[in-house]
Order: sequence, then C-alpha cells, then structure tokens
Amino acid sequence: MTSTDPIANLATLIRCPSVTPAEGGALSALEAMLKPLGFTVDRVTATDANTPDIENLYARLGNDGPHLMFAGHTDVVPVGDENAWTHGPFSADIAGGEMYGRGAVDMKGGIACFVAAVARHIEKHGLPKGSVSFLITGDEEGPAINGTTKLLDWAAAKGERWDACLVGEPTNPDRLGDMIKIGRRGSLSGRITVNGVQGHAAYPHLADSPVRGILQLTQALMDPPFDNGTENFQPSNLEVTTIDVGNGAVNVIPAKASAAFNIRFNDTWTADSLMAEIIARLDRAAADGALRPGRDPVRYELNWNERPSHVFLTRNNALISSLSGAVETVTGQQPKLSTTGGTSDARFIKDYCPVVEFGLVGQTMHMVDERVAVADLETLTQIYETFIFSWFGHAAA
Repeated sequence: MTSTDPIANLATLIRCPSVTPAEGGALSALEAMLKPLGFTVDRVTATDANTPDIENLYARLGNDGPHLMFAGHTDVVPVGDENAWTHGPFSADIAGGEMYGRGAVDMKGGIACFVAAVARHIEKHGLPKGSVSFLITGDEEGPAINGTTKLLDWAAAKGERWDACLVGEPTNPDRLGDMIKIGRRGSLSGRITVNGVQGHAAYPHLADSPVRGILQLTQALMDPPFDNGTENFQPSNLEVTTIDVGNGAVNVIPAKASAAFNIRFNDTWTADSLMAEIIARLDRAAADGALRPGRDPVRYELNWNERPSHVFLTRNNALISSLSGAVETVTGQQPKLSTTGGTSDARFIKDYCPVVEFGLVGQTMHMVDERVAVADLETLTQIYETFIFSWFGHAAA
C-alpha cells in the first residue's frame, strides 16, 4: 500500500467499525499505512477508574526538529438506526460522487488525507526536513479521559516535543477553504439543585415550591449577558440545558428541582472568574423574593462538572500563514480565521505547542448518511501537502 490515495485510505478506515470505545481495526489499518512510509508506531492503551480502556496510536517519522504533529481520532459516534442509512454505515460505498460511512467527515477523512499528503511529500521531495508525527486517539467522541490527554502525557514523558500541531477536525461550514480554527471558547457546565418542601398544590402555605426557586436562579444565569464578545471571540453564552422535577402529579408541589447549564465563554473570563460570577448571580437571585414573597432565600446546591475546557487563541504566524497560504493556493479562497463552534482535543494540545484546526466540510457529521464528496478528499490532500511543504520551509528558515 503506497497510501498516496486518500479515497482508498478512507475506505479502509471507514470499514473499521470503531465506535467509541472500540478500536475496531482502525488503528491497525492506520499503522499499516504509516509503517511502509518509515514511521515508528506505538500503540498505547490508557486506563482509568470507571471508564473503558482506550487504545491510542502515536507514530513518528524523523528524529530531528522542527517537529510537526497531526492530531485526530479514529473513533466514531454510534450509527443510530442502521436501516435509515442509504448505504451501510461501514461500507464506504461511493454514490453520486460521495463516499458514505460513519466517520467519513468526523474525522477519518482528515486522517486519510493527511496520510496521503505525507506519502506524496515523501514521493516528490523525500523525507521532510524535520519530523512528522501522528497523535491519534480512540476516545475523542467519548469521555476524553483515556485519549489525547494521556497520550500527550505519555509522549512528553518519552521526551517528545512539538513545534506545531494541525488537528484534522471538519472545520468548514459550506465548502473547503471556508474556515480555519485558530482557537476555541472555553466550556463550563454545572447543575443547580433547589430543595423545597413537598405539599398539596391547594395549600401552598404549607409547602415551599422548588420550581419557583429554580426559575429565579436560571433566569439570573441567562440575563443579563455575560459580555459583548471580544476581538477574536463571540459573546459568552449560557444555556440551561434541562430542568428536572420528577413530578408526575399535577396537584403535588414537589420537594426538589434541578437544572443543568453549559456556558461557552470567551477570553473575558477564566474558568475561576466565571465560576465566581455564576455563584454571585445565584446568591443574588436566591435572595430575590419576586416569585417567593415572604419566604427565606432559596436553598440551593451547585455542583460543577469536572474539568472545564479553557479558552485559548493561537497566535503562531508561521503555522497560521502556512496553512492559510496552502488553502488559498489550492482553492483560490482566503479562509476565515475563527474561534467558533464547540470544543475539540485542540484544548489539550495547546498546552504543548501552537495548534490550529482544518479539515473537511462538516455538514453531515454525526448524521445518518454521513458522507464526503470524493473530490473534497483530493482537494484536502493537496492542501495538506502544500501546507507540509510550506510549514517546513518556514520552520527551517
């Protein structure tokens, strides 16, 4: 296998049913592509209490700097109703100029293209003037505990150091060349629980409705806005994602109510300062008697989800300009530099080296009939190939 064909590479990877946490043969397939190119390959299984063991892969070509890392994941989300798929979710069928399969876009397609790009670079120019590595996890779509974080720790403990990283997540909203991610908002989640007194709806003076309390608290979290945005980021936004009472009787005031929330925040805040602001809002709202006249302050508990994701922005000009230039050279389009969207494993990598993200068009990711235009696989491979050549030229200068 020469691995220069991204279509063949992707078909091989799609046919591996690597639904998190199963390896499904995907890492073995990737290893078979990389070893003939001269990569040394390590398979690293990470473990943690109360989470499934995860197999990951780290491969390196070259021994010297500069060192470029490509990061991604071979695990995929479940297929849902398999009968709803036009083509089998692990068939890699091509129809109408598109390849179907779970992971086609998110993100086996990006991996397939980067492998092809490295193979073509070697074929045309010989080995890169430095090192290239693949840091590939099987836990990005899962709890992200036994994946990238532990693989980074393992590699760093071995002495691995990186000068830059490209994550191959699908970043383009409509067409290839639309968008490069140069940072990500932070993410913080929590759950509020309000304790009341259960009673008969006809005798509210004998009870204390937690629903009134939870409404006061959740309103305070959503209004006023946390900020108006910054130069590089959208305004921070908090969403209450669920309110739960667990009461099936219309004439009973429940004893407890809870609400979960998630906020995506910009560089106005740190996780610590945002937590302090949220607690201050809740305390003020708890004392507000608008919905509970004559009552004591709302009794609430606040539990934070573990491991908030921290906001970051990449400012490495050599990395950004090499990738932007490659996109424009191949597509004729100048990509937007963006920090929109959710989180990715770039939030972990940013602690080790500058990181950007660029991959396929993400319109069908996680959907039934996930698919990618075959022409886009060739275009993305050309972009990656141009980027590799350009980045090593900048880094060695």
